[in-house]
Amino acid sequence: MDLLDISDEAMYFETPLPTEVQQLLDEGGQRYRSQALDGSSEDDLELTSVDSAEWALLRAYLKAPEHLSVTVALYRFFYYRHRYAEAVMMADRAILLSSRQLGLSEDWRQLTAGDLEQAAERSMSSTRFLLLALKGAAWLLLRQDQPQAAIERLTPIRAFDQKDQLGTTELLSWAENAVRREEVASAGDNVHLLID
Repeated sequence: MDLLDISDEAMYFETPLPTEVQQLLDEGGQRYRSQALDGSSEDDLELTSVDSAEWALLRAYLKAPEHLSVTVALYRFFYYRHRYAEAVMMADRAILLSSRQLGLSEDWRQLTAGDLEQAAERSMSSTRFLLLALKGAAWLLLRQDQPQAAIERLTPIRAFDQKDQLGTTELLSWAENAVRREEVASAGDNVHLLID
């Protein structure tokens, strides 16, 4: 299967949103951009204040928690704010929703190459989105020094994407090296790492 071949299937962002939810996403985007233009950063926000961009996105999420466009908007917000733990939560939510849409197990740990092949026959674009959400979560986990959790999310991708069309080989290698470094560090002065 060619994971780079996106046919004329509908993408998650093409599914219509209720008008009120779309307005909240637009508002969140505008407020985020205006904060970026005036030089505001998360550090500038007092602990008692509410980030108006985040508030608009959270209200959209409460109104449409099952819509991938809302989940992706929150993922991007947290990612660009360097709030990686929250971004992983949104990536995991996107994985759950796309698995559900594809008729797969909602537990990504149970995904097999065969499951993903059947899903790709139903919708290549949704399957690709699911795999990219797993990859995104893995990258964020690596940024948080959680290489084993990253490897777990990359494993189903590698089993299915043997041609490495989604470019996970390097990320998986990074994660595996980080796990080895952790093992060496925990072994004390008795072992030294010869790779890197």
